[in-house]
Amino acid sequence: MYILLSALGGYLLGSIPFGLVLCYLAGLGDIRKIGSGNIGATNVLRTGRKDLALLTVLLDASKAGFAAWMAGKLTQQNPEMFCGIMTNTSLVAALIAGTCAILGHNFPVWLKFKGGKGVASAFGFILVISPMVALSAFATWLVVAILFRYSSLAAITAAVLTPLYTFFFAGVIETAFITFIAVLVLARHHANISRLLQGKESKISFKKK
Repeated sequence: MYILLSALGGYLLGSIPFGLVLCYLAGLGDIRKIGSGNIGATNVLRTGRKDLALLTVLLDASKAGFAAWMAGKLTQQNPEMFCGIMTNTSLVAALIAGTCAILGHNFPVWLKFKGGKGVASAFGFILVISPMVALSAFATWLVVAILFRYSSLAAITAAVLTPLYTFFFAGVIETAFITFIAVLVLARHHANISRLLQGKESKISFKKK
C-alpha cells in the first residue's frame, strides 16, 4: 500500500507544470510555442524573464524533493527486504515517490504526457536522498555550463556521472534508482544530443528575445 500511495502521490505532484503555469500568469502565453517548446526553466529563460526561470527551477526541484521527503516522513522506519537487500520502508517510499515525481514532470497527464526533461526535478530529489551526490552533480553541471554554455551538455554530463557519485556517497538501492533517472534524462535529451553532434544546439543566453 505504501508503495502505491508513494508512487501515485509523487506522480501527481511531479506532473504540475510550473513553468507553463508561471508563464501564463505572467501574461507570456504558452511557453511551449517558443524556443525548444519545453516547459522547463531553460525555455522559460528564453522569454527574458530571469525571475520566472529561477522560480521554475526552484518549484520543479522542490516538487520531486518534497515528494521524496514527505513519503519518507509518513512511512515507518521498519526494516524490510527490498530486491534482496535489507533496507527500511521510509527509504524505499522516498525513492519511489521521488522517481515517480520525475516521471510525472516528464510525462504529465494534464499535458497529454508531454512534459519537461526532469533535470531540476531530479536534482531536488537527489538533494533529499543524498546531499553530497546532489552537490557533486550540481558542480558538474555548473562547470560544464560555464565552460561550454550548453545547458543540455551540462545536464547530459551530470546525468552520466551522477550514478557514479551515488555509488560512492550512497547505497546500492539509491544507485539503482538514480541510474534509472539518469537513463531517463539522457533519453529525454536525445534531440539535444543530435543537435550537439551537428553543432546546431543553442547556447545559454541571457538576452531577451
